[in-house]
Amino acid sequence: MSIPYLKKNDKIAIVATARKISEKELLAAVETIKDWGLQPVLGNNIYAAENQFAGSDAQRTKDLQWAIDNESIKAIIIARGGYGTIRIIDAIDFTKLKTNPKWIIGYSDVTVLHSHIHQQIDIPTLHATMPINFSKDKDAVESIRKCLFGETISYQFEPHPLNKIGEVKGVLIGGNLSLLYALSGTTSDIDTKGKILFIEDLDEYLYHIDRMMLNLKRSGKLAHLNGLIVGGFTDMKDNAIPFGKTAEEIILDAVKEYDFPVCFNFPAGHIDRNLALYFGKEIHLKINAVTCSLIY
Repeated sequence: MSIPYLKKNDKIAIVATARKISEKELLAAVETIKDWGLQPVLGNNIYAAENQFAGSDAQRTKDLQWAIDNESIKAIIIARGGYGTIRIIDAIDFTKLKTNPKWIIGYSDVTVLHSHIHQQIDIPTLHATMPINFSKDKDAVESIRKCLFGETISYQFEPHPLNKIGEVKGVLIGGNLSLLYALSGTTSDIDTKGKILFIEDLDEYLYHIDRMMLNLKRSGKLAHLNGLIVGGFTDMKDNAIPFGKTAEEIILDAVKEYDFPVCFNFPAGHIDRNLALYFGKEIHLKINAVTCSLIY
């Protein structure tokens, strides 16, 4: 199922499904969205707070449900990540997305929404930077605008010495590795067969990366991939006795027996230059020793 691209004066909702956010932290995003010619509309509970969360589970659920059900809203961008979307996912009724599909935008904790929607509704979503980070990188923010307005998306990026060379097409899915791991065995778990998987993560122990990759492998999610794209694995941690491998080496070790192409250091994830990616759409991935490209 396709989703209409946005046009001038369309409304885009900003809601918080995880960690709390302040008006000051949203200011840059609100102004940028207005500069795009769109109308930002804030959820009623956007500035609510309950401990680390953006209000209670009920408040966060209410705002996301409103944004999904409101037919005048053409896209929904999640204010920030952190933790919390998994607490409300089973309370959300996604029925209206089937008859009135709209773009869901975010990354990190928003992987819960990407994965659930891909598995249960099968419409595209947009893995991209969020309002909390709109002031960090112009390219990242501009890539959201291009995606929302349906402009041509293609990325060229530098090769990495651990890359596995190849050229392949497939539907792109994935997100934050820790969240994909947390969703394993649930109704939000993704089917990776014949797909190209994107993964990224932040602030994890290296042995956790190994454990999560082995979960993907043992559950059959790696064996039938068309390709693997590895984004930022930033601020990795180690124990006093070193694990002995980098995050990239751990990932490569988990997929070394398979013949699909693998690329590392794609500019997306918990990095400033977090370029937007359509999930649920086919890409053409080319990996060679000189240059790498991802084309929709």
